[in-house]
Amino acid sequence: MTASIARRPPALKPAELARAVLAWWDLRRRALPWRAPAGERAEPYRVWLSEILLQQTTAAGAAPYFEAFVRRWPNVQALAAAPLEDVMQTFAGLGYYTRARNLHACAREIAERGGAFPRLEAELLELPGVGPYTAAAIAAIAFDEPAAPVDGNIARILSRLHAFDAPVVSNRPAIDRAARALTPQDRPGDFAQALMDIGATICRPRNPDCTRCPLQPGCAAARAPSPEAFPPRPEKKPRPVRAGAAFFARAPDGSFLARRRPPKGLLGATMELPGGEWSVGDVEDVGPDAAPFPALWRRLPGHLEHVFTHFTLRLALFGARVSGAETPPGLAWIAPAALASSGFSGLMKKAAESAEVLMQEVGRK
Repeated sequence: MTASIARRPPALKPAELARAVLAWWDLRRRALPWRAPAGERAEPYRVWLSEILLQQTTAAGAAPYFEAFVRRWPNVQALAAAPLEDVMQTFAGLGYYTRARNLHACAREIAERGGAFPRLEAELLELPGVGPYTAAAIAAIAFDEPAAPVDGNIARILSRLHAFDAPVVSNRPAIDRAARALTPQDRPGDFAQALMDIGATICRPRNPDCTRCPLQPGCAAARAPSPEAFPPRPEKKPRPVRAGAAFFARAPDGSFLARRRPPKGLLGATMELPGGEWSVGDVEDVGPDAAPFPALWRRLPGHLEHVFTHFTLRLALFGARVSGAETPPGLAWIAPAALASSGFSGLMKKAAESAEVLMQEVGRK
């Protein structure tokens, strides 16, 4: 066992727990820009957009992106009509750029259907970029279908509620069954959002505040010496390290050369400094072999490190001063003022900014 439980709490029926959660929600729901006012049905477009943006980030992190999107594209038809490049630029900084391409593709498909989102999970799952969690969230929140979305927060709540003694990743079937059993027929959308709020503010990964939780009377982990021991964490595997190079060619007016990555794959369709393949190896061994064109390339001090989900990247930076009179094939000049709006990923934006600073420092020596 992960943590011994001295005495399990009295069994409470799912309906009793659901009523307690909804009563808590009615008093303490968070105000978020994509949420409908109390008592009103949420707009499917806003629910879908927020759920895509919320993947891999927090509500606080997603909120400014959501507001930027709805300001530029207030409905799904407007988003569908937007150039993909504009969508990518507005998405820049959230990572996982396949989501931005799927967001645009999904908007176009919905627009072709007349702008109406399907209401059932099975139909929502057929849309580009919509997985099981997102389909269930849209069905529940936008259409009040009795769906049971399970994100990371909700998986943690259910693991603690039942004191599941297995990591989430290996226990999804049991967690999904528990979610369906707990979801009420009445107000399933409010119930799902309430669990999201409980997970974000009370049943946190560390230091859960069980005394404030409406599920506490029926929670097995709350009776354990250490509730946060549930769910147990899977054993971490070492993250592989890859190395690569990025080349910063700067013209006298401050502009620099960049290119767009292929539409599919990691950081797909984003702008980047040109460079070679990222491969296993020591960044100190990386040389200027993959330079995009001949120039007096100088390796800049140190290197840039970025952690992706499945590997760590160490990027050597090379700088060169060029005339700016020509544009090499496949590259484009980017003005410094346009860096933030040109569709660079967070990684490549940092690489360009770091290279500019380092070139100035090297020039002063």
